[in-house]
Amino acid sequence: MIKRLRKYSLRNLTKKQTTYIISIVIGFFVGLAATIIKKAVHFTQWLLTSEFASNYENYLYFFYPMIGIFLALVYMNFIVRKKVGHGIPAVLYAISKQHGLIPKHNMFSSIFTASFTVGFGGSVGLEGPTVYTGAAIGSYFGQVLKINYRQLIFYLGFASAAAMAAIFKAPIAGIVFALEVIMLDLTMAALIPLLLASVTAVITSYAFMGQGAIYAVDHVEPFIFTDIGWFVLLGIFTGLVSTYFTIAYIKIEQIFSGMKNWYIRLLIGGSILGGLIFLFPSLYGEGYDAINTALHGETHNLFEKSIFFDYKDNIWVVFVMIGIILITKVIATSVTFGAGGVGGIFAPSLFLGTYSGLLFSKFVNHFTNFHISEKTFALVGMAGIISGNLHAPLTAVFLIAEITTGYELFVPLMLTSAVSYATTRVFVSNSVYTYQLAKRGELVTHDKDKAVMRMLSVKDLIEKNFKSIEPNASLGDLVDLVSESQRNVFPVVDEDNEFHGVITLDEIRHIMFKPEMYDKYTVEDLMFVPMHKVDPEESMEEVAKKFTKSGYYNIPVVKNGKYWGFVSRATVFSAYRQLLKDFSDD
Repeated sequence: MIKRLRKYSLRNLTKKQTTYIISIVIGFFVGLAATIIKKAVHFTQWLLTSEFASNYENYLYFFYPMIGIFLALVYMNFIVRKKVGHGIPAVLYAISKQHGLIPKHNMFSSIFTASFTVGFGGSVGLEGPTVYTGAAIGSYFGQVLKINYRQLIFYLGFASAAAMAAIFKAPIAGIVFALEVIMLDLTMAALIPLLLASVTAVITSYAFMGQGAIYAVDHVEPFIFTDIGWFVLLGIFTGLVSTYFTIAYIKIEQIFSGMKNWYIRLLIGGSILGGLIFLFPSLYGEGYDAINTALHGETHNLFEKSIFFDYKDNIWVVFVMIGIILITKVIATSVTFGAGGVGGIFAPSLFLGTYSGLLFSKFVNHFTNFHISEKTFALVGMAGIISGNLHAPLTAVFLIAEITTGYELFVPLMLTSAVSYATTRVFVSNSVYTYQLAKRGELVTHDKDKAVMRMLSVKDLIEKNFKSIEPNASLGDLVDLVSESQRNVFPVVDEDNEFHGVITLDEIRHIMFKPEMYDKYTVEDLMFVPMHKVDPEESMEEVAKKFTKSGYYNIPVVKNGKYWGFVSRATVFSAYRQLLKDFSDD
């Protein structure tokens, strides 16, 4: 069908008209995918837990998460036999290092793996997998239509916006998300397709899941000017919670990444997760019900189906329970990923935000003479955590306003989001989405020069047409090699491919035409060891710095002492100019 559409568009439509049509088609399929993943998870949760008694010690909570993650791992390891990306970081990596190309199986793999993970209790969300599914759909359309690189990145942006719009029924937030997190450039070429994809996805979501807000608040209290100071303090508090989330997430991920066998990760992570959910059932899955009750100022959902049910009316136990939940939700989310589950961090962030705001407001109301709205602060707290966790304050503002119908609270939403983001940035410079990419120098930003540099790969630019010579060869052997080579640089490499150094024509020019010297010097006598070498995994930004510092025109590529080739300044510059042209071509 897509191929027929391509043939028709080439004959009858302009490029813009084709993009508009494709954005609508992408929006429909992404909306459909969002509906399927949401319905599958809710049905699974209902099937597994609907008969649980409210005040009963439900031991099945201990086993469900491990079973769900096991099913997801079986799917990845034995059915598709490929890794399924973790949502938004995988999209950013595809843009940064894969030229926007996402394997086809990801159009449905995230649906299966996330449904297993979250449906059986994994303490993560569905937004990340939905966005990755959408990006995979956009990438597939782009590949079939054989569009250029810039258009393909646009397709990924359209699809990601559509996914966010569909899963949250929030079209404006989806667009802002694509601009702020996916780093899509806002140009006239992108604006209309972005709108079309988002609105089509939302309409599709409405058709299957209704038009109601995800977290509807019965009555949103108006903004009170005298509460400004409290909203600032809430921003600081949510910023600190976000900092804890980011640091704990990174540390736990590092611990699990050191475990080589997937079944060991499953056993340890699944056991920890099962234990936490048994003690605190509100950690199960997305936490949809827990968030809704908190937005109405209630806390009974934290105690339902748990061993602490009899203490639900004790205010001191409530304070302790919310504090424990804030700490353990981060651990539960992190070990879900560590054990091998697939999901996103939007839902955990909403959960943390709601209860951060609720704890803050209850504390103020109980221990001071002031009275602030617990519903309002629970709602605004969501924006604070989203802003801090994702480093996306604009997305936080529009998302929370749309999913809660809290449009009257734009001022406190903006204030708390900004303060939370600023507080988080004091302690951590990258979000949980971007820290690994930033660490490897693979993060794409709105800085076009840096973005292009990070899309270049050393491995793709290695030149191997340099004649090598062994260190014990004579000057005469080197002169013979010079006559066969078109390059003026010669790597010195032994029989085991160990790199020893470099010889240039400039270094031997004064003796290379004196035959009487041919047997007096060996290559080892004449070579030099360059100050700078390049690792094939190194970022192009680091390579550029080495060219600047050294003044070299060619730098050897060496990994673990083994010679790979050279990377040249001219080749890097040429590749940079071509990619920049592709990146900027409308």
